[in-house]
Amino acid sequence: MGKLDKLGAVVTGAGEGIGEAIAKEIASNGAKVACIDFNEESGNSTAKSINESGGEAVFIKTDISDPNQVKSMISDSLGFLGSIDILVNNAAKFIFGAVEDVSQDQWEDILKVNVIGYSTCVKEALPHLKKSGKSAVVNLASVSSIIAGPKFVPYNTSKGAVLMLTRSLAVDLAEFGIRVNAVCPGSIHTSATFKHIEHMGTDVEKTLKEFQESSLLRRQGKPEEIAKAVLFLASHEDSSFITGENIIVDGGLTYN
Repeated sequence: MGKLDKLGAVVTGAGEGIGEAIAKEIASNGAKVACIDFNEESGNSTAKSINESGGEAVFIKTDISDPNQVKSMISDSLGFLGSIDILVNNAAKFIFGAVEDVSQDQWEDILKVNVIGYSTCVKEALPHLKKSGKSAVVNLASVSSIIAGPKFVPYNTSKGAVLMLTRSLAVDLAEFGIRVNAVCPGSIHTSATFKHIEHMGTDVEKTLKEFQESSLLRRQGKPEEIAKAVLFLASHEDSSFITGENIIVDGGLTYN
């Protein structure tokens, strides 16, 4: 018996990295999973991998910055899942730069995904989450919600907003028995790591070493380690009395 048997889960940004690991972890614990991503190839790959491993998953192509697409995605997810008990908001947009480097369009682009997109997903899933009895929303924030990295103004700001969105939703949705929490990953070894290094224009090997040494544990985290934290918060069995909280999974980076 899995911790999430007979539950339906929607995971955004499920195509690769942390989102892929979350979708697979949730599926391995018994939930049916709707894998949401704007990238058709990677999203299909995640769903296919879950199905080949004996789980149940479907890929639904969606740009969560578009409210109409989110509305259709929730409807299609419900058709496959039968119920929506768990929503994991993981999709994210990365925009680097100091305040003078960022255009109005870039600000709108990142907020439409990282903040408004999360809110829209909750809004559209809400009627179904209210029916669950074991409903949970898990938002992927970041250590950038807590500490401000240099020349990362749009991303830092958007992830700070995710923490307050999480707390606000926890307050408003508690009366329906819906728990809302966040996970704040630190430096995790994914393709986003290399995008960050490319933007910095620094030596890859040297920068990876710096990332590793930034944590007390002297390494980068793995996507699967974030997925375990998400599973904990998604599981009514494990975290039924936790809401409005954020779990920092950073190897001690914020204390170093």
